[in-house]
Amino acid sequence: MNAGDRVRVDRADQTYEGVMLPSSTREHLVVKLDGGYNVGIDREDADVEVLETGVHEIEGAQTDADGHTEVSFDEALPTISLISTGGTIASTVDYRTGAVTARFDAEDVLRAVPDLAGRANYRGRVVANILSENMTPDVWRDLARAVHEEIEAGADGVVVMHGTDTMQYSAAALSFMLDSPVPIVFTGSQRSADRPSSDNVMNAVCAVEAAKSDCAEVLICMHASESDDVCALHRGTRARKNHTSRRDAFETVGAAPLGEVDYAVAGDADPGGDADVDAEGAGVSFRREYAQRGDADLALHDEIESNVDLVKFAPGMNERIVEIAAEDADGLVIEGTGLGHVNTDLVPILEDAIEDGTPVVMTSQCIDGRICDRVYDTGRDLLDAGVIEGEDLLPGTATVKLMWALANRPDAVAETMRTPIAGELTERSTPWE
Repeated sequence: MNAGDRVRVDRADQTYEGVMLPSSTREHLVVKLDGGYNVGIDREDADVEVLETGVHEIEGAQTDADGHTEVSFDEALPTISLISTGGTIASTVDYRTGAVTARFDAEDVLRAVPDLAGRANYRGRVVANILSENMTPDVWRDLARAVHEEIEAGADGVVVMHGTDTMQYSAAALSFMLDSPVPIVFTGSQRSADRPSSDNVMNAVCAVEAAKSDCAEVLICMHASESDDVCALHRGTRARKNHTSRRDAFETVGAAPLGEVDYAVAGDADPGGDADVDAEGAGVSFRREYAQRGDADLALHDEIESNVDLVKFAPGMNERIVEIAAEDADGLVIEGTGLGHVNTDLVPILEDAIEDGTPVVMTSQCIDGRICDRVYDTGRDLLDAGVIEGEDLLPGTATVKLMWALANRPDAVAETMRTPIAGELTERSTPWE
């Protein structure tokens, strides 16, 4: 039997019927049942009957002697680099424990998402194989260098497969680390491939179409709603994950998403048809101005100072938390209340840190709006102490930007934090528009 065959598997007193899927181990068979769920079965215990061969053939792909899918090369198509860091979109189910494990590489994703075949020529690359919560600034550096190398080698666009929990941080990091003439699109999956409600196929297809578009920015491509109709394209420095499990977890703060991909159009696009890398991908549209493909010269600014802390203020919090962070960190971002306030007892601590050479950036716990420390006494005291107003920087983006500013513009940190570099600052906070 081969992947794509319809099979009946007898094991002990149970019978399973469905489509054979590629397996991540030689010890297990993986069968997608008619209800949509996958089941893993020990090969030694399985009696398999092939009911129908080639139920799911991949257009534009061939299968080698080992049953692995090879995607053919078409000179008429653009080349998209698929870079994997792990996460649910590049995960499989460990059928020994039942847990989802990040273990697929980029080529496995092509096999798992047949809809990608014929849309582009692909190059697969694994930068890391980690859970999203284990992401670090060192991996950001490795990722930025890998993306730079792929574009330098001729990639017409890059798709980064990443866990959703820390995707907004990584997208922000690459926004500052890279000047790119082509799109760099982050995508992931809220629900693993074994679940009927998985969003991995739609997100992957839409991300590839966005990577073929004319928007040469770092984008996050995820579901725009709970329905399988549209993927939103969020600017990497303005996105926030606002829900733990919904498929439309990501939002652009302060505005509508920069663009979107209509899956009805993208999904029905003719794979392998005439391609023009200067034209937008199928179903891709944008609402606002963006950096155009080819405008920027490729450049890498991958130095980063990771010793930056983000501290969230809360009423009654232990002052020692701020003191320790201020003493040990090379930079500090405060997530303050409202317009950018903390308890007045913390102001002298921050002032001492600033006098010792530690930049302190104030952001807000509010989802929308911007910092303005000129309205109330506490804010004025913070300004007098030398705190940098973070404008409408998202706290996570501010943290990443401060890391980057300390390493790349150490003599102009305050000015850099107040200067737009990658769409992270908006001129006015008017979400109602």
